[in-house]
Amino acid sequence: MDLKWVLQRLRDAETTAPSITPENNFAIGRGDFDLNPEIKSELITDMRSGVALRPAAVMVGLLERANGLHVLLTQRTDDLEHHPGQISFPGGHIDDGDIDATAAAIRETFEETGIGRENINVIGRLDTYITRTGFSIVPVIGHIFGSFDLHPDPKEVAEIFEVPLAHFMDPTNHQLLERNFEGNIRKFYAMPYGDYYIWGATAGMLFNLYEVLAIEKKGI
Repeated sequence: MDLKWVLQRLRDAETTAPSITPENNFAIGRGDFDLNPEIKSELITDMRSGVALRPAAVMVGLLERANGLHVLLTQRTDDLEHHPGQISFPGGHIDDGDIDATAAAIRETFEETGIGRENINVIGRLDTYITRTGFSIVPVIGHIFGSFDLHPDPKEVAEIFEVPLAHFMDPTNHQLLERNFEGNIRKFYAMPYGDYYIWGATAGMLFNLYEVLAIEKKGI
């Protein structure tokens, strides 16, 4: 399972990141509502009442290491407004100055980690992911290469680390859990790695990556 194989799988899957609107009833894309259908109704109601989804983009960064491909992840600081302390991909809001989601993911990656566009080759994207909190996230897949120094943004990033892609490609590492949230039972994916508890939207997007790469893997 090397970069060449990943590139071929992405070409075979022909993944896209379509926009989500109330009119298509979330028929395309994916999100927290995959496991919790009631969230879809809540979000559609909000959108029809004029509450817009907040566009965002993240970088699913793949790095080539001696023992195979690794995925770049960050741990957010504990004082952030959204998802404090959680494990996430580098990324954030799509700003007015961003040409598109890819530009936003590259910019945010540099701002959060110090890895610049000269070290990122965009190779694909996953399905748009809609969160319960109203974010519409485009996961951009990038091959991170060359030499670079990491400079985590102290306001947003507590730690930058890597996880072998093989860990996420092993379904025995996938957990489907549930917890009580404001009186409702919510289901979510989790993919813990050592001391890192990877769950929620990040785990959901990693599960999407697993699905894309695992299709017809026999014989590879």
